[in-house]
Amino acid sequence: MIRLYEKGAYLLKGATLVPEEEAASAGIKETKEEASKGTMAYGILQKHNTAGDMEELKIKFDKMTSHDITFVGIIQTARASGLKEFPIPYVLTNCHNSLCAVGGTINEDDHMFGLSCAKKYGGIYVPPHQAVIHQFAREELAECGAMILGSDSHTRYGALGTMAIGEGGGELAKQLLGKTYDVKRPGVVAIYLEGEPAKGVGPQDVALALIGATFGNGYVKNKVMEFVGPGVAKLSSDYRIGIDVMTTETTCLSSIWQTDEETRRWYDVHYRPEAYHEMKPADVAYYDGVVYVDLSKIRPMIAMPFHPSNVYTIEELNENLTDILHDVEEKGKKQLTGNVDFRLTDKVRNGKLYVEQGIIAGCAGGGYENICDAADILRGHFIGSDEFTLSVYPASTPIMMQLAKNGTVADLLETGAIVKTAFCGPCFGAGDTPANNAFSIRHSTRNFPNREGSKIQSGQIASVALMDARSIAATAVNQGYLTPATDLDVEFTGPTYFFDRRIYDNRVYNGWGNPQPETEIKFGPNIKDWPEMVPLTNDLLLKVASVITDPVTTTDELIPSGETSSYRSNPIGLAEFTLSRKDPEYVGRAKEVQKLEREREAGESLCCLNDELKTVIKTIKEKFPEAKGAEIGFGSTIYAVKPGDGSAREQAASCQKVLGGWANIAKEYATKRYRSNLINWGMLPFVISEDYAFENGDYIFVPDILQAVREKWDTIRAYVVNKDMKELSLSLGDLTDDEREIIEKGCLINYYR
Repeated sequence: MIRLYEKGAYLLKGATLVPEEEAASAGIKETKEEASKGTMAYGILQKHNTAGDMEELKIKFDKMTSHDITFVGIIQTARASGLKEFPIPYVLTNCHNSLCAVGGTINEDDHMFGLSCAKKYGGIYVPPHQAVIHQFAREELAECGAMILGSDSHTRYGALGTMAIGEGGGELAKQLLGKTYDVKRPGVVAIYLEGEPAKGVGPQDVALALIGATFGNGYVKNKVMEFVGPGVAKLSSDYRIGIDVMTTETTCLSSIWQTDEETRRWYDVHYRPEAYHEMKPADVAYYDGVVYVDLSKIRPMIAMPFHPSNVYTIEELNENLTDILHDVEEKGKKQLTGNVDFRLTDKVRNGKLYVEQGIIAGCAGGGYENICDAADILRGHFIGSDEFTLSVYPASTPIMMQLAKNGTVADLLETGAIVKTAFCGPCFGAGDTPANNAFSIRHSTRNFPNREGSKIQSGQIASVALMDARSIAATAVNQGYLTPATDLDVEFTGPTYFFDRRIYDNRVYNGWGNPQPETEIKFGPNIKDWPEMVPLTNDLLLKVASVITDPVTTTDELIPSGETSSYRSNPIGLAEFTLSRKDPEYVGRAKEVQKLEREREAGESLCCLNDELKTVIKTIKEKFPEAKGAEIGFGSTIYAVKPGDGSAREQAASCQKVLGGWANIAKEYATKRYRSNLINWGMLPFVISEDYAFENGDYIFVPDILQAVREKWDTIRAYVVNKDMKELSLSLGDLTDDEREIIEKGCLINYYR
């Protein structure tokens, strides 16, 4: 089904793979270095690189996009740094907090902030319920060979020939200020597709199989996935998009697909033929790795709680229900915190797995073909009157319009399903929250804990499994009993899609190229400025405020999604939720340290500090008599094995900073985007190679840290003061000169100010 090459390989004329060790016998004369320039990814990066060096890239993007739980913070950051107008097309969509159901006026206040900023700075504003962020970008922004930066981790438009990257808000603020996205040239891995999917197998099935094969081993981490091979031509654009959007869950940096007449048709249908041109690798192209995929052998898949990589075939699960469900329960209990009773084995009824909810939604599931195929499966059946429910969210109003015109909406409603407007809520816990202990199957992007909206800290627990729309529909046909779509004999009608662009022409505000600087920005009472942040001090004293020993820590655990999203325009208010589901005591611990730092900044003498800290300072001075208390910054830190998987949300880092955080210590960082978020908020992304059992309350002294950052030290000494000055070796990894200065200044805002 899927095979990973141990080494790199050459691709000849887009069709033949030659492992690098067989290059000479195959008559290939190009070196790996020469042939790596033949990838599509290299050509796009070279076109957008403003530096003369293709190893240390400085990228300027063509367009950007954000949604309503990120654009307030981004624009506030850019405003504080001198923003005058948007230098490139910047789309502000309203698809996450569009329900306006939590926090009183907060959500709609944020929307009005976005509209007024689009007018003032020359942006594009998409009102609530018109489209989810990525569908609008596909329909209106994507173009072959372009690069788009988005403040959402699933910013992926590779299936349309666009290299798109999801990053934290700091990176978008840089682009708004005319700066660059700095990154080492990423490796490129070929995703070689062969064969054709079986009837009933959908794009989510292929995506989950890919995630299962690559996430755990880091095969494509921070690399570009380049989709090639004869199997690409067997897939429609919608199908490719459905696979592509989920590449984020492999932890790759971006993706790109070869384009063809099918891609041309997509652009023609959307009235943008000028956006198309053919893209393919050179006749000889070298890839740093290869993921070989036989599409014909992919079976309907399910990603069990609590990660998209926890994959099984549905047949495998149904054949081994008790064993697999028990295993998922045990793993879940280790991952979950709080007083909850997580159970799945009680979902077995008469030897079959019963689920209470099905959802087809968002940038992954809400595509036209997914919904039409689901309707074909459901037509003539009904979902029943027991616990099972089914909700369908088309990804944009144009899709909804066509589904209404061709009768699909009526067909779905007749079955007992509910069809709703374009909304991202089911992907992050802000809509369709199931009952306590319920099990939801979703064609959406993630199934982390609480992504369905339950609150572990309140004793609630529900869980999500990811599946393709077709198998969700097959399960609905059987009124909640898990069923792969391949078990049903269905003729898919494949109705033609007609895009009605009048919907956007009549409703979307397009101010690109026409800023109105006299416009007054509308601020709701929840929208607050960023607090002042001080520069890095000569020495640092860090107090460990949270220790997380899970193999991977998601950004959902660092700052929860769901109802907290309403407070993302209020940095101080949002910070109160930091680690609230993973370590509820963290905020209090961090504030205690922050209080001491504020006293230091106010010029308080050491004699005013508490007894514990006096002892710590005394111990430090015994080894470092030259250390000056007034120049030792006090801050909190967290230790996590591998933090930052999942969302691009900068608040995972900024909330720690707002609470006085000055560093993270990790064995490695799950994604580049989380590490970038730390840096942009002036936090030190420490890496520790040795195993050390940190405890809450440990004091870590880092002498000469300012000098270490400035002079690019490879190894930084640190000492666990309360453990007999135990010496540790830390590193910061690769940092650009700009990143070092951002850390030194205290944050990106200070750097630009």
